Amino acid sequence: MADKENSVRVTRSGRKRAAPEPPHPATMKRVALGEIPNRSNIPATRDLGSEPQPKPKRNVKKKGRKEVTSTNVEAKKLEDPQMSEPFESEMYEYLHNMEMEVKRRPLPDYFVKVQKDVTPTMRGILVDWLVEVAEEYKLLSDTLYLSISYIDRFLSVNSLDRQKLQLLGVSSMLIASKYEEISPPKVGDFCYITNNTYTKKEVVKMEADILGYLKFEIGSATIKTFLRILIKIAQESYKTPNLKLEFLCYYLSELSLLDYGCVKYLPSLVAASVIFLSRFTIQSKLHPWHFSGYKPADLKECILSIHDLQLSKRASSLVAVREKYKQHQFKCVSKLSSPPEIPNSYFEDVKES
Repeated sequence: MADKENSVRVTRSGRKRAAPEPPHPATMKRVALGEIPNRSNIPATRDLGSEPQPKPKRNVKKKGRKEVTSTNVEAKKLEDPQMSEPFESEMYEYLHNMEMEVKRRPLPDYFVKVQKDVTPTMRGILVDWLVEVAEEYKLLSDTLYLSISYIDRFLSVNSLDRQKLQLLGVSSMLIASKYEEISPPKVGDFCYITNNTYTKKEVVKMEADILGYLKFEIGSATIKTFLRILIKIAQESYKTPNLKLEFLCYYLSELSLLDYGCVKYLPSLVAASVIFLSRFTIQSKLHPWHFSGYKPADLKECILSIHDLQLSKRASSLVAVREKYKQHQFKCVSKLSSPPEIPNSYFEDVKES
């Protein structure tokens, strides 16, 4: 993978040996979401009580952790026994079993059954803002995906006041950062980025509440987990890795995080749908099906939902993901146009060869 989110994973001993990165002040505008309004056309990146401010430019560091790209996957196969196909098959089965565990799945209708003050629109605004927070602090995408997972799982059981939704968001990202990052942001960083709407004590208290609900079982298979495997399979027939396809998959998968309607789908199904739609976007005249363990018909509903997001038919006011993937380092994949209709014939069963 070619961006920071695919950085080489390190062992625990490697983490201990790694020198901590010095703290850096946030350049992103501090945002107090406050009482997140229940409206769809609200930019997520401004203080909801102030005048709109110009969007800050992101400072992309060229130096940092070592990157892993598709161009060295084959070399890694020779060096890393964990990249071998037999292990991969067992690993995929293990991850698939994990993603289906009830304790790791959010309720697909928790806004109807549990939440009284928080709405899907508010959730979308929060997720969009967290995408920018992750960019600001140079966090791995795995951290972002885990954060959203914690949010959805917590909201599936605990009725929350809208004024605490941003607190839930930053506390979830704090937990995910401690789990995934070598040098996670500190509690004070997350207070600062909310314009000090919450105190350190409040953030730590919410962190404890989330961990208590999760029973400290914070590891989980996410969309990104399955994309790592399925993208490699999708590119096996290519002479050279297609980075545009790779980045387009990342873009569409992050768009899916904005939509509460995608919560009901298993991460592996979303990952398979994203690859299907990415292949269709790049080469619409070729059948986009690929081996993923799912039939095209299984993916249809999810694909059409993400396709609407891609075409800005939904969540058009949530711009953080779209702006992120307009950058040249991601080959400007959010600017790629997709045909407005996907032929029904593409959802018919295809015999696996």
